[in-house]
Amino acid sequence: MELTIIQKVAIWALPLLFAITLHEVAHGWVASFFGDQTARLQGRLTLNPIKHIDLIGTIILPIIMLLFSNFVFGWAKPIPIDSRNMHHPRRDTAIVAAAGPLSNFLMAIFWAGIAKVGYLLLKGNAWFGVPLSYMGEAGIMINVVLGVLNIIPIPPLDGGRVLMNLLPGRMGYFFSRIEPYGFFILIFLLVTNTLSFVMNPLIFFIIRMISAIFGL
Repeated sequence: MELTIIQKVAIWALPLLFAITLHEVAHGWVASFFGDQTARLQGRLTLNPIKHIDLIGTIILPIIMLLFSNFVFGWAKPIPIDSRNMHHPRRDTAIVAAAGPLSNFLMAIFWAGIAKVGYLLLKGNAWFGVPLSYMGEAGIMINVVLGVLNIIPIPPLDGGRVLMNLLPGRMGYFFSRIEPYGFFILIFLLVTNTLSFVMNPLIFFIIRMISAIFGL
């Protein structure tokens, strides 16, 4: 069934907002646990998506993608983190970085549960079951893609920050020098299809595994 733009927005908006908001808040919550209250003091430890909206990543890019594809992606404003406030800066920063992708994989499981409920309602309550199942499937896809993308070990992605803080002193320092060029590296990998070649097998493996567990 071909969806209208209004139907696409209705299906994808909530899963996307939750995905990018909880991703950032997860960083802030874990940083707060380890002693860095920067995000809390700036009012960013909230599930209110308005506090996390990025004009391009949360609004413009998702709308463009909805107009020209059946998939939507985006990002929120990064949570402010100051590792100097942490008890063990390198170790704690690595754990803080890992919290973002982990939150997305957990949310993918949550949305799988929503999709399962939608499927169960298809026979007797299709008017509610159909949009619920679509929304659940969208939530799985968005969160798995966001989680897999962020575990790629290229700074400033979360995987890059984890590796940067796990590497021994000088190696970690030299690896961190890549960060200003990380965005351009990702663009190069994207336009050469290397990024999808690397990501797709893991994305589809995780989605198949979650689908099998929930019988989707």
